[in-house]
Formats: sequence, structure tokens, C-alpha cells
Amino acid sequence: MKKILFLFLSVILFSCTKQQESILDAYKANDLQEIFEQANVNGCFIIHDFKNNKSLAYNPERLDSAFLPASTFKIINSMIALETEVIKDENEIIKWDGKKRFIEAWNQDHNLASGIKNSVVWFYQELARQIGEERMNYWVEKADYGNKNIGGKIDLFWLNGDIRITPNQQIDFLKRLYLNQLPFQKKNQETVKKILLVEQTDDYSIRAKTGWAARIEQEIGWYVGYLENENNVYFFALNMNINSSDEAKYRKQITTDILKVLNLTR
Repeated sequence: MKKILFLFLSVILFSCTKQQESILDAYKANDLQEIFEQANVNGCFIIHDFKNNKSLAYNPERLDSAFLPASTFKIINSMIALETEVIKDENEIIKWDGKKRFIEAWNQDHNLASGIKNSVVWFYQELARQIGEERMNYWVEKADYGNKNIGGKIDLFWLNGDIRITPNQQIDFLKRLYLNQLPFQKKNQETVKKILLVEQTDDYSIRAKTGWAARIEQEIGWYVGYLENENNVYFFALNMNINSSDEAKYRKQITTDILKVLNLTR
């Protein structure tokens, strides 16, 4: 009887400690490298299998390098604006100031939903000004966002100021958002997740945000977010150098190609 009990306990222990297989196990960094080389882009990429706690990365040395978040900061900026009641929900309109900008979609009234979809800089600058330096600093620190340094002008610090975030930190922040573990009310985290939706099919949904730090010498591009299907969640972060405006398209294109190669999308 003791032998049977021992065998039974051994089987349970083995099954509990056996590492789960991940869809990422079938791939290597070389599979991602080819996509970057075809685009002739210098950058890095990480995708994290949440359920099985496994990651696949290209150019992992760069994943702990810190960069300006650019428009990926709009994710936390949205939550801070909601939490401080600068804006009440994703539908409240902020009037366009009438100044013509180079992107036509910006030249109109916007709310959170359209502001993040079109990455409207003036809209988020207005939110930041209304939030103010004291409250912005408090919430960036409380959320443990990047290096937590909002040095620079209150309406420019994420574009050319002192705040920095690494690709690995982007993944951590997105995981905490997904789990509603950021220090914001659950309803505000859910609102931001809702406005981050960029693709929805019967098989999966993608919530993501681009970024482009274009006001510095070496311009930087981002595409960060997560793909959710019925079985799992996959968090991703792409970071790349941008040397000309023609290369900006590769932020999303490279990510899209990688997700297809991994059979996570069609």
C-alpha cells in the first residue's frame, strides 16, 4: 500500500512540476530575425506566453535598454486622466483648438477613443496640462512606470523629456493592465483596455498602441500590446530605430508578420 501511495504521489509531483508546452517552443530567434532583416530594421521584439510563462525574443540585449515611450505613454496618460477626473469617460469630447496640424485626422474634436486611435498629440497634451505636474508625477510613480522621471515640460516629457521605459518594462506594465493590477480603479483600466482594441475576429483580439519618438536625433518606434484568444494571452513589444518616415510602417508590419509566423493570427 505504501508503494502504491508513493507512486501516486510521485505521478502528481511530476505532473505539477513538468513544464507546460508553449506554442512558442516550436520557434527560435532566427524565425524573428528573418523578418527584421527583410525590413532592414535595427530593433528588438519580445512576445510572452502568459499562461505558460515563456518568452521568445529577438535581439534580447536591447530589451533592457530604456527609450522614450512616445505615444505608448498615451496608455497610462489615459488612465491618469480618468482617475483624476480630468475626463469622465472615453466619450467626453475635448474641442479642437482650431490650429491646423500636419495629420488631417487631428484637426477636429476628439475623445479618448478617437484620440488614442488616431494618436492625437494635442489631445493628450491637453490632458497632461489639466492633470498637472504634481498629479502626473504621483500616478507615474505609483504605477511604477519606467524610470518614473517626468522631467521636462508637462506636455512634452514623453516625447523629448526624461522619462524612459524598456521593452521588458512595457511587457510588465501591459500584464498588470490586463490583470487590473495597476493602481487605478478597475473601471478606468477596463475603459483603457476597451479603447486599445485594434483588431477583433472570431478567433482573437488585439489591443495595442504605436509610438514614434520623432523629436530626438535617433528616432525610435514602438508597437506594444497583447493578443488574446480563447486559450491564452500573448504580450508583445517591438522597439526599433527609425531613420526615415518610410520606416514607421514597420512598427506594426513586423509585429503583424511575427504573429502570423507564430500562427497566432491568419
